[in-house]
Amino acid sequence: MEEVGEQEQTPFLDPSPGRPPLSRAVSNTLNPGGRSEFLLQAKKNTILKSHGRPPWYDEDGHAVHDAFVIGVAGGSASGKTYVARRIVQALGSIPTVVILSQDSFYKKHGPEDLELAFQNRYDFDHPDAIDMPLFASCLADLKAGRQSNIPIYSFKEHQRLDETKYLYGAAIIIVEGILALHDPTLRDLYDLKIFVQCDSDLMLARRIRRDINERGRSVEGVLEQYLRYVKPAYDNFVQPTSRYANIIVPGSDNTVAIELIATHVRRKIEDRSRYLRKDLARIGPLDLTLGNPVDQSFPNLTVLRQTPQLRGIFTMLRNSRTRREDFIFFTDRLSTFLSEKAMEFLPYKSKNITTPVEATYTGKELAVEHICGVSILRSGGPLERGLRRVIQDIRIGSLLIQSEDNTGEPLLLHLMLPDCIRQRHLAKNSFVFLLDAQVGTGAAAFMAIRVLLDHGVPQENIIFVTFIVAACGGVRVLQRAFPKVRIVCGAVDPMLRETWALWDTTPQSPSQDGDSGGLGTPTAKTKAEAEAEGRKIWVVEPGIGHIGDRYYL
Repeated sequence: MEEVGEQEQTPFLDPSPGRPPLSRAVSNTLNPGGRSEFLLQAKKNTILKSHGRPPWYDEDGHAVHDAFVIGVAGGSASGKTYVARRIVQALGSIPTVVILSQDSFYKKHGPEDLELAFQNRYDFDHPDAIDMPLFASCLADLKAGRQSNIPIYSFKEHQRLDETKYLYGAAIIIVEGILALHDPTLRDLYDLKIFVQCDSDLMLARRIRRDINERGRSVEGVLEQYLRYVKPAYDNFVQPTSRYANIIVPGSDNTVAIELIATHVRRKIEDRSRYLRKDLARIGPLDLTLGNPVDQSFPNLTVLRQTPQLRGIFTMLRNSRTRREDFIFFTDRLSTFLSEKAMEFLPYKSKNITTPVEATYTGKELAVEHICGVSILRSGGPLERGLRRVIQDIRIGSLLIQSEDNTGEPLLLHLMLPDCIRQRHLAKNSFVFLLDAQVGTGAAAFMAIRVLLDHGVPQENIIFVTFIVAACGGVRVLQRAFPKVRIVCGAVDPMLRETWALWDTTPQSPSQDGDSGGLGTPTAKTKAEAEAEGRKIWVVEPGIGHIGDRYYL
């Protein structure tokens, strides 16, 4: 199980392609900025992964299920965080999990409250100390599949910091906190409610050790706060919420309970599994006339005019004997043409300027607040240079979407998005160039568009730029599901052929359709072995092959 703590620019820690899932949690990766007060937040608010997030939507592009949310409550130092992590470990190979701590949602304190806090005279265990509306709002966003920016609270400063932690993409959310079951709005968001029951003496001993080692407190201060606030709050507010729990888990010796919980969660996640790729690959062909910009039934698909120059570029790119340096050169030329064409779909406004001869000229300039590129790794990478040639200093993010070994379904393994997408109030006014080399089944393109929509980017602000699309592939599904997304491509290829993945001596990525790479270490070297392993791929014909390999290797 992979784990990442507070990281500003890398919200997901992605396993390398072919790397098997780990069965145990590893140590946290902290913010490179190195602020020590992030330590506790990094430990509690974490994203853990084993093999990525599978599709959470249907063929119409609609999210069909929410994340599965588990609420874990209990007394201070009862072992809530430990139970949450043990549940994750017991789940084994599961999609992305977020562990969300109530401690992040302490209210921002004024001068008087800060003075009391530093004197250990502020009641942090009272429900009024928690910003419950913000807590519920952030959890509701994560449950619905939207991104959220979680507050960061410094226990040393006794203050909510200006920094936030970006979270997105969880299939399972575990919420832990002493008052996790107290607020009815929060309880309504949970699919499973757990209360950790622990002996009071054991909780006090754990709290003394934790607060001294992690929060820099003195023994006297810990005991005073415990007797004044912690124990009364537990009796009055925390313990009574156990009646809302579906399961009571002991604070120690809880292996059996955790295994039962993990079995239940695995069953629920399996019931929500989606298998769409074969349906995406078997859609009827588009009725396109090459050289004309659109099919009347798909007005947002634009194909570059098939000039002799463009056909010459494609001849070089399709030729398997083209030298690598020539392939890179012509790929960059084509990506520049595509980016220039995509620029036509951005909004412009008039601008008057004065020319060197003192004449007035009425021209145009971009009328966009934010613009960025997002590359679907790694086949979208060859389009980045052309985009940078057309838009200087454009911010480019990335998505790593690869195929699951057995089903061929796309898995979201990693994303690194520009800030104008990560912040929802900015995303709604942002235009995004989404880059991928080919649209075969359209599985990776479908997931990438869904990710942008989850962040608040409007459909009409997404321009998908690609070298080729398969006429009989998933582009028709993209049109039906996302009718306002524009697609700009260099050519439409007639065939999308289903075949078996075969490998020579050196295993290679099983995907050849440009949608994604593969996971695991393939072993098949003959058709019979490949069929036995069930590794099917879809190949675009005549196609360009695996563009990422040809461009980078």
